[in-house]
Amino acid sequence: MATRTNVWRYRDSLANTSNIVGYDVEASDGHIGKIDKASDNTNRSYVVVDTGFWIFGKKRMIPAGVVARADHDDRKVYVAMTKDQVKSAPDFDDDYDENDYDSSARYYDQYGW
Repeated sequence: MATRTNVWRYRDSLANTSNIVGYDVEASDGHIGKIDKASDNTNRSYVVVDTGFWIFGKKRMIPAGVVARADHDDRKVYVAMTKDQVKSAPDFDDDYDENDYDSSARYYDQYGW
């Protein structure tokens, strides 16, 4: 996983994130879902993984720093997490306000801020 200082920032090779929505997500041990949302907030970026049937249609929020690479030809994003780590990530709430500290705390506390 990315270090604490950069866990909420995309790696340099992923400058444009708007085009990864809809891509399949490959964990280190196999397929886990699709990218439902990708934020590009400075120092607080994240992706939302729709796990589909893996865990009953749950959406999980993970820090952008765990996105290792994107294969635009195959429309896949590779993350430096196992399927179990993605499954244990916080549920994503569609009412999430990334500008509200209280709303953000449960996500950021899990991975460090």
